[in-house]
Amino acid sequence: MKQFKFVDSEFEVNDLLRSGKNILCEGAQGTMLDVDFGSYPFVTSSNTICAGACIGLGLGPNKIGNVFGITKAYCTRVGAGPFPTELFDATGKSIREKGHEFGAVTGRERRCGWIDLVQLRYSVMIDGVTKLILMKSDVLDDFKSIKACVSYRLKDGTTTKDLPYDIEGVEPVYKELPGWNADLTTCRSEDQLPQAFKDYIQFIEDYLETPIAILSVGPDRKATIVRG
Repeated sequence: MKQFKFVDSEFEVNDLLRSGKNILCEGAQGTMLDVDFGSYPFVTSSNTICAGACIGLGLGPNKIGNVFGITKAYCTRVGAGPFPTELFDATGKSIREKGHEFGAVTGRERRCGWIDLVQLRYSVMIDGVTKLILMKSDVLDDFKSIKACVSYRLKDGTTTKDLPYDIEGVEPVYKELPGWNADLTTCRSEDQLPQAFKDYIQFIEDYLETPIAILSVGPDRKATIVRG
């Protein structure tokens, strides 16, 4: 039988930092499920944003260094809650099937839609993201065109790039971009990427004012491109 050593973890992690060690903190669940800043009431019971690392581990905010934000090249959601870019058509089904967007245990279908840059911009802001990691880009390989939500049209007809408190019923305003129609899974360096995909990356970076440092272009570990 294994034995576990009980420690005062807040002292443990701070002592490690003082001795020059690095600590990698991985949060559970997504930003929009945060109990305070998520799409309430469709949230979890804890703080899932970057600041949750300080609360959960006993770290001061000044101890946080780089904040890596992880996002898919499209949007998914599990269960109920607002989802402005959700797709109910063949496109949504295709993303679900190609991305294997089903619960690992239950097999439950995940809701899928185009990338929502309004919510992503909000998440970058409240998490203090310094670098982004773009996942599952290869799922969009076969689309002739790809859409990205760049603002919301509210019920009064006005548009905004800021995330409203209540996003039920908002209409996504899309920017349509050409697809790359290429197999990204074979790419192992940035110079092998099709130009249309590079343009998609650049568009996201410009909108979010945040660099994309790592690209995942396939399920294989080798299909990870670290950008300079």
